[in-house]
Amino acid sequence: MRLHNTLSGQVEEFKPIEVGHVRMYTCGPTVHDYAHIGNFRTFLFEDLLRRVLLQQGYRVTQVMNLTDVEDRIIKKAAEHGQTIDEFTEKYIEAFFEDLDTLRIERAEHYPRATEHIFEMVSLIDLLNEKGHTYVTDGSTYFRIASFPRYGELAHLDHAGLKAGARVDVDDYGKDDPRDFVLWKARKPGEQSWETPLGIGRPGWHIECSAMSMKYLGESFDIHTGGVDNIFPHHENEIAQSEAATGKPFVRYWMHAQHLQDAMGEKMSKRLKNFTTLRDLVAEGYQPRAIRYALLTGAHYRSPLAFSPELLKAADSAIKRLDEFAVRLGPIPTEAEPTPDVRKRWDDALKDDLNLPAAVGHLFEFIKAFNTRLESGKATPEERAGAMAMLRHANRILDVVEFPEVVDAEVDRLIAERQAARDRRDFARADEIRQQLLGMGIQLDDTKDGTRWKRVR
Repeated sequence: MRLHNTLSGQVEEFKPIEVGHVRMYTCGPTVHDYAHIGNFRTFLFEDLLRRVLLQQGYRVTQVMNLTDVEDRIIKKAAEHGQTIDEFTEKYIEAFFEDLDTLRIERAEHYPRATEHIFEMVSLIDLLNEKGHTYVTDGSTYFRIASFPRYGELAHLDHAGLKAGARVDVDDYGKDDPRDFVLWKARKPGEQSWETPLGIGRPGWHIECSAMSMKYLGESFDIHTGGVDNIFPHHENEIAQSEAATGKPFVRYWMHAQHLQDAMGEKMSKRLKNFTTLRDLVAEGYQPRAIRYALLTGAHYRSPLAFSPELLKAADSAIKRLDEFAVRLGPIPTEAEPTPDVRKRWDDALKDDLNLPAAVGHLFEFIKAFNTRLESGKATPEERAGAMAMLRHANRILDVVEFPEVVDAEVDRLIAERQAARDRRDFARADEIRQQLLGMGIQLDDTKDGTRWKRVR
């Protein structure tokens, strides 16, 4: 399996630190509002990565943080007259509902920043001891000049960084390579924690380092996020983590490109050009189509333009998959996926998660197999293999609705109808056909026998 590593800028062979076990940290939401579909493109990329690793036989331990303390949260909570916990709970609950709506598999851990203050303070203490920090006006800053490798992830020129200039806000410009805050002194009216560092709260960057190392160890396999996390957030994570431990922090850094609006701009709350999942569902779009569009519209490292046309194409693709499942019919027996298409599917996914290519191979197979079905040449064994292949693909896509095995009553009526046709009682046969249609079962009589499918 080969994955693109932002640190090297190359697609590399993936080898976890522990054989058979992948430990990965996936940057989660800042819960000051509902997550928008640009966020969910990244979360779906991380779901794709997780599912492919599992399908390749790895055991996966995934951590996704919930950032529930930072400047915007503090400001909004104060405006609503609420504590941080009271304000964020609504958006945390909504986030998990949205994960389920998009069928995103749950991570093993969802640590909240506010529940890990002790770990953050301990990490800052270690950085203090090693001379990587300084204190100004009660706030503790990381001195980037103390970490010579600063800038390697984002491929920055270290010589051009501003020595001694400070940034103490959580949401700052992408091109601000300056000393960053680890612990922020309390401001009037701000919720805070009393610690050996003083009364205050953590900066944004220290949260992820402390929580990832608690659950995954000082060195782990994969760290993911959107490309906007590369600098400064992930760059700062590397600096503070490796300065504290003296060990490599993460082996593979993976980043998803932006979801764009119709004008080609990054979809973001700052630009006010975003759409939430809830907005789209309220407009009548199927969650399955939204999931499929965000997963397959473009490779995760390529920008994706979001539009109604993209969702329409996704809806058509899902209907083709559903119809193929119905044409194959309910197949209760287990079988192995059709070998040649499975190899093409697996090889594409092992090549840096190339799901668009894998889906292309799947639809080529479906088109060819439909021809065999129409000609009556497909054997029961081939049909079973095709259904197994569709299920194999759907363990990644998770968008197909498979027909259920016919229950005893439907089975009995189909047999009774056939008996009526055999004795040329076509009136009774038509009556049974209409009865089944009322039950949501549509019959198709072919030269190879009667086939059925469920209809809405």
